Amino acid sequence: MQKVIFIDVDGTLVNDHGVIPESAKHAIQKARDNGHLVFICTGRSKAELFPEILEAGFDGIIGAAGGYVEIGSEIILHEQVKKEDVEHLVQFFTEHGIDFYLESNGGLFASKHCKKRIGSLIQNLIAGKPEDKEEIEKGLQPFHDCLMEGEDLVREDINKISFLGSNLPFERISQEFASTFNVIPSTVPAFSNNSGELSVPGIHKATAIAKLLQHLTMDKIDTFAYGDGLNDLEMLEFVQHGIAMGNAKDEVKKVADDITGTHDENGIFNSFKKYGLI
Repeated sequence: MQKVIFIDVDGTLVNDHGVIPESAKHAIQKARDNGHLVFICTGRSKAELFPEILEAGFDGIIGAAGGYVEIGSEIILHEQVKKEDVEHLVQFFTEHGIDFYLESNGGLFASKHCKKRIGSLIQNLIAGKPEDKEEIEKGLQPFHDCLMEGEDLVREDINKISFLGSNLPFERISQEFASTFNVIPSTVPAFSNNSGELSVPGIHKATAIAKLLQHLTMDKIDTFAYGDGLNDLEMLEFVQHGIAMGNAKDEVKKVADDITGTHDENGIFNSFKKYGLI
């Protein structure tokens, strides 16, 4: 029986340095060879799905935390942030000295000091783990390199927004945007404490999966999903087999049907094997 598999990216498909373990690549390719469908299901927008990730091979993409759905070359959903909400966000973050970048399918648009800040975060990681320098640069440097500076930040093509840690409490930021955005802590460990993500309210990974299954005329009973972060909660609860990574947050493990190993412990490969997907 053909199954449909949804895999989160940060903390699930890729490790804390942004690199896909070879075992995960092999599992995805073998599952597709066996006739199953495998989709990325991530908070990232398409501009952040770097070649290293896409080359693993997928049947489509759920991006922007459920706001974008693509099967092959066909786009079946694309929700974007209202321009007036982007303007409010830019004004608030600029006033409070919060570094951020706006995510679109065509690029990442950075606030004044954001690119330099991310560069510093990467260098600090390397300084702390010099033995992992090559892997850190491979996985995280593309985030830095694709950020565009000096562009107009009040735009109509924005899917989602990421912000870096600041002195302003996360709770204050969440309160400010409670009526216009879904606000969660960042799913990228390297972005440090108090960082977060803002996405279009009323949509999440589960709503996108439901739309995708309807398009494919497939049943929820044939679904698997893998995740580790708070934006994976609805997805893991919705699918038939919701599987948390070993490094997942406690809230995620509580709603999951099963827990596998971490990304670096071949968690995806071992789970695929356990459930007969490979």
